[in-house]
Amino acid sequence: MSAAVSIEYLRKVYGGGFEALRGISLEVPQGKVFGLLGPNGAGKSTLVKSLLTILRPTACRGELLGKPIGHRATLAKVGYLPEHARFPEYLTGRQVVEFSAGLASVPAAVTKRRAGECLERVGMSAWANKRVGAYSKGMKQRIGLAQALVNDPELLFLDEPTDGVDPEGRIEIRKLIESMRAEGKTVFVNSHLLAEVEQVADEVAILAKGKIVASGSMAELTRRGHRYELRTEGPVPLALRDGFARNGWEVAGDRLVLEAESAATVQPAIDALREAKVVIREVKELRRSLEELFLEAVKSNGNGGEA
Repeated sequence: MSAAVSIEYLRKVYGGGFEALRGISLEVPQGKVFGLLGPNGAGKSTLVKSLLTILRPTACRGELLGKPIGHRATLAKVGYLPEHARFPEYLTGRQVVEFSAGLASVPAAVTKRRAGECLERVGMSAWANKRVGAYSKGMKQRIGLAQALVNDPELLFLDEPTDGVDPEGRIEIRKLIESMRAEGKTVFVNSHLLAEVEQVADEVAILAKGKIVASGSMAELTRRGHRYELRTEGPVPLALRDGFARNGWEVAGDRLVLEAESAATVQPAIDALREAKVVIREVKELRRSLEELFLEAVKSNGNGGEA
């Protein structure tokens, strides 16, 4: 599968010598939802702004939609919702979206139609002709999404897209992201809200202190440390405990836990328990959550930095 974003090397050093990005290498597959996770200040926004040439990277080699990063014509195929998006409060929501269409070189003949479609898509049609100054934070975020979609982008960057949005709005934004993927578009989501990303992302990368410390598909990453748990009726018999321990099982009371790649590894333990007439009341597959993976990766690589 071709890559929508292919970063061979990306480094950003701010004045004073602070290294915000420390030689990033990253691949974002086309037509997928990609989640970039990291604690506040890890460098997530710096990375996206460098790709979009909003910031000038110290060193950068790579491609965006098959062209060198920074290629102007290619940037017109990209949509962007920045973190803490701000728009002139004297403009209406529709005017914000139409202005963004002009910046993205959307033909004047189709701007009005596209703006209306995008406002409808984010649930802001009823408020389209109200001034931004009258909007709640969540409504401003929806307008931010509409302006990011107005040029019908092939690649969409969303920086903390659910910031300030109520639970119902978060569900709607998740459905919007899923619909973009269904249309074959690539969605790059920056977030520190792990549960939000876990529900929509095909692949993720974790950024800590300016470095990618883990990356891969959700299935690959959560498979590491894959475990199985058996629960018995009453404590595991003492006569079986030593044998289980030699085979890698953790035994505590009525609970046995084994790190294993497949359920086949668990079968000998089930057979041994049955042979000893022990009642098995539960067999459970335990996968690491994205939160566990994130905390482990960040802890082992330290925390902190600047955005």
